[in-house]
Amino acid sequence: MQLEIRPRRLRSHPALRRMVCETRMDPSSLVYPIFITEGTNIRQEISSMPGQYRYSVDRMGEKLEELADSGVTNVMFFGIPLPEHKDAAGSGAYAQDGVVQQALRRAKQDFPQMYRMADVCMCEYTSHGHCGILCGNEVDNDRTLESLAKIAVSQVQAGADLVAPSDMMDGRVAAIRLALDQNGYSCVPIMSYSVKYASAFYGPFRDAADSAPAFGDRKTYQMDFHNRREASREAALDAKEGADILMVKPAMAYADIIREIRNRTDLPLAAYSVSGEYAMIRAAALAGWIQEEQAVIEAAVCAYRAGADIYISYFAKELATYMAEGKMG
Repeated sequence: MQLEIRPRRLRSHPALRRMVCETRMDPSSLVYPIFITEGTNIRQEISSMPGQYRYSVDRMGEKLEELADSGVTNVMFFGIPLPEHKDAAGSGAYAQDGVVQQALRRAKQDFPQMYRMADVCMCEYTSHGHCGILCGNEVDNDRTLESLAKIAVSQVQAGADLVAPSDMMDGRVAAIRLALDQNGYSCVPIMSYSVKYASAFYGPFRDAADSAPAFGDRKTYQMDFHNRREASREAALDAKEGADILMVKPAMAYADIIREIRNRTDLPLAAYSVSGEYAMIRAAALAGWIQEEQAVIEAAVCAYRAGADIYISYFAKELATYMAEGKMG
């Protein structure tokens, strides 16, 4: 058959396929979320996330060393205080001796090559499990902003290079930016969870961080997953308030949203491959139903292809290895 155009020509050799690959990835774009718990000598596997662990500050170095050896140098810290240290105001989140603050200081001392990112939220620290200060059974948006600003400042004072507010309060980027600037941290960037949906895919995280709400849900502040235009509005507001990096969360089921935000902003864009995505892939692979390596690669490539510049993943170490081995394109 006489065909002038044959797309298969560009697929005829591995070297050629690599040359014309449209989506290229590097370990420098990966971020690993790590759970730090109060206590000592703790490395506790998370039952709903096989292969993931909670670490005490004295043992987190084992994981940080492992990540560094694989080429992953960006880490986001999540704190898990003891139940008796939680209160209605989530005050442990901004305590100078809080679990994340201790972890940041230790990481800065022992792993100065690591880029330390801190999640700014209150759900792990409040006795009620919601992401802010309550007024009755509702989260008081404006009172919560004061606490979020205090958390961000305390984390930067402890050694955070970047803060990442995940609470979904209106105006939190502006409040945090002002507080950081007033305390002499005008050069510290904010990566905002700009587009964070109320998602069933967060279940294992709430198990890992012991942060499930004691009543109700988070649908009054996290986004309705039916909404697409609202995502653009949220991202635009955060950009206007001074966010340096935007984020879409979750990643896998929201590639259309990643692309929507990518088309509307020139700011760097992150995608968070959340705990439920990890758990589904890992559980199916352990059962022998899917090939884990290929599934992990496909999920990551999907996010990058949709427009993400940064990929936050519990598979970050594995992905860095696949990249080094040339398996990701």
